Amino acid sequence: MHLKGDFSNRKKEENSLFICLERKIQNKNMLKIIITLGTLLVVMVSNAQFKGVTETGDEIILYKNGTWEYSIDSLNTIAQILKNDKQFLKDKASTFLVKSGKTNVGIWLNPKEWSFTKGDPDSPSEFKFGQKNKDKDLYSMLITEKTEIPVESLIDIALENARDAAPDIRLIEREYRIVNGLEVVMMKMGGTIQGIKFIYYGYYYSNAKGAYQFLTYTSEQLFKEYETDMEMLLNGFTEYK
Repeated sequence: MHLKGDFSNRKKEENSLFICLERKIQNKNMLKIIITLGTLLVVMVSNAQFKGVTETGDEIILYKNGTWEYSIDSLNTIAQILKNDKQFLKDKASTFLVKSGKTNVGIWLNPKEWSFTKGDPDSPSEFKFGQKNKDKDLYSMLITEKTEIPVESLIDIALENARDAAPDIRLIEREYRIVNGLEVVMMKMGGTIQGIKFIYYGYYYSNAKGAYQFLTYTSEQLFKEYETDMEMLLNGFTEYK
């Protein structure tokens, strides 16, 4: 197993925690959390971190390693989501299409790497995905809803409800992407639930038939190791006729 110590011995607890956050993400409270990026004006030291205030008033946290993230208090300001011009396509090894029974979306996956099951009756996810390599603590789910929700509202709802489950939730990155011809919003967020630090990496999409959240998640300590696997699965998101 890759995970050691207390985390590796809490698999059942981990799954229940992720289900808790999964339910929060589906919550329909239309709370706005739009974020913006500007030019730094003020920098101050706080607890070995640097806090910056942008010209538009957004507060961000700067780290000594050169990385940064928005502060929680800045998650209620108006923002622009930037667009990645790169085209994201399904991997050639992703030859099996898992079709939603509710709408016209599906997931291309590599059947040698991934397995899938239908979501539990009490779970909001239509499908859950897992690595066939049981040593990998990497998980995924597809949440499909027949109600059309503007994708910008969808990601705001997801972030705010994730914050309900993990009060220290932070937005790591988000952008528009073109995935197999569809414009989605990619969002990464991280937080802590009962001592477990996790990273969610997902695609959010909406069309006339509904709204969709395709999420992958793992522990923060394993994210860099699994990030390529996560993105390869996410890039299987598609519409089918």
